Amino acid sequence: MKEMLGRIVAATCVTVALASCQRPVATTEPMHAHAPTVTSARVDRPVPPLVQDLERRTFDYFWERANPKNGLVPDRWPTPSFSSIAAVGFGLTAYGVGVERGYITRDQAIERTLATLRFFANAKQGPEAAGTAGYKGFFYHFLDMDTGTRYETNELSTVDTTLLMGGVLFAQTFYDRDDPREAEIRQLADQLYRGIDWTWAQRRSPRISMGWKPEDGFIAYDWNGYNEAILVYLLALGSPTHPVGRDAYDAWVSTYDHGWGSFNGGPEHLTFPPLFGHQYSHIWVDFRGITDDYMKQRGLDYFENSRRATLSQRQYAIDNPQGWAGYDKDVWGLTASDGPVDAVLDFKGKPHKFQTYTARGVGTQYTVDDGTLVPTAAASSIAFTPEESIAAIQAMHDRYGKAIYQQYGFLDAFNPSFTYTDVKLHHGKLVPGMGWVDGDYIGIDQGPIVLMIENHRSDFVWSVMRRNPYIRKGLERAGFTGGWLDEGK
Repeated sequence: MKEMLGRIVAATCVTVALASCQRPVATTEPMHAHAPTVTSARVDRPVPPLVQDLERRTFDYFWERANPKNGLVPDRWPTPSFSSIAAVGFGLTAYGVGVERGYITRDQAIERTLATLRFFANAKQGPEAAGTAGYKGFFYHFLDMDTGTRYETNELSTVDTTLLMGGVLFAQTFYDRDDPREAEIRQLADQLYRGIDWTWAQRRSPRISMGWKPEDGFIAYDWNGYNEAILVYLLALGSPTHPVGRDAYDAWVSTYDHGWGSFNGGPEHLTFPPLFGHQYSHIWVDFRGITDDYMKQRGLDYFENSRRATLSQRQYAIDNPQGWAGYDKDVWGLTASDGPVDAVLDFKGKPHKFQTYTARGVGTQYTVDDGTLVPTAAASSIAFTPEESIAAIQAMHDRYGKAIYQQYGFLDAFNPSFTYTDVKLHHGKLVPGMGWVDGDYIGIDQGPIVLMIENHRSDFVWSVMRRNPYIRKGLERAGFTGGWLDEGK
């Protein structure tokens, strides 16, 4: 319970050698060093064998660890856990990647996707505090892996429902063949999306609340300031049944300016300390070359904004103002992740606060940095900063791989500075000569790795989602123009 509460609080407050592993690495390919450009044709950008291996391993997290009966994906593994509905959204999308890459057959993906969508379509909804999976079309952040009902007393989550819907809408568009099973996927996806009452979540209209609990009503916070919630507003705008008005998006954007600025002397951009806020929505929405009114005035798009945010974090690691072990131009990346302990300990003669799960990051708003490095932060930025992210993937593997690169790729986090042998760890372990290493994979950190690697390699998820009418409608209602949105008009 403490772990779950830590996850919720963190989300709310921010708003070694390969031979030790099970699969061999493929033959060498040249490294691609430049950011991709938009093209309507199929692309196939070469990546090194390690990146190919990482993509396959992270895919396997979803394929092997999901409950095949209901499609629910565990929040973390191997520690026993509840399911994260956001991880389910990543999984639904990853199955399409599996088909494209030949990891699984289309029939296998259809079977798993149908099991998942049937579960959510038939799951009990209602205001009761127990025995339901959601209410008003939204779903609880965490569900029991077997029963699929609310886990303990966690919140009905607007953003996690949104990330689930990212996968649902991907399935709706990807499975486009004249086949009764694929037709059922399309119908169930449409049913689930249409069932969400976005206007109900406007407790303090026009903004959208972060969530709701049957015990005490709506959470006291709305989605404000630039972060991953851009997808919340886009899906709410694109709804054919319960859409919010353009005033909701404008109200959200009106809170951006407190995050605009130059962090650490780099180019100006909308800052948000943890990198997941610059990644999640970009998994499904191709923001290259399209802009809303705010970004038109700033002279950049959200893709470029994420690129700047990523390079800013890398520069922070190079500067390394707190003197943490391991930080440099090739080992960097902070985002929400596990950590070793909740304690203030002496490091190099100064007290430092170490934390377990929290929203690590750096930006104009705050700095949370206890020396814990998070592989997904750099790896999932590969679409924005391919050369730098590929170098980071290679360096983390080469330096620490025996400890951190295992069955499903990189374990969630590690901390070369944490070498305290007299402190009881919350989880993970100390590795002699290396420091603290997490013992778990986390679904919402695995998902962006496999999906953004694929977007970098082939534009695959982006190309599918550009064909989804609800994504297009949401973007257009938010005032986005240019690029692929204007093609074919």
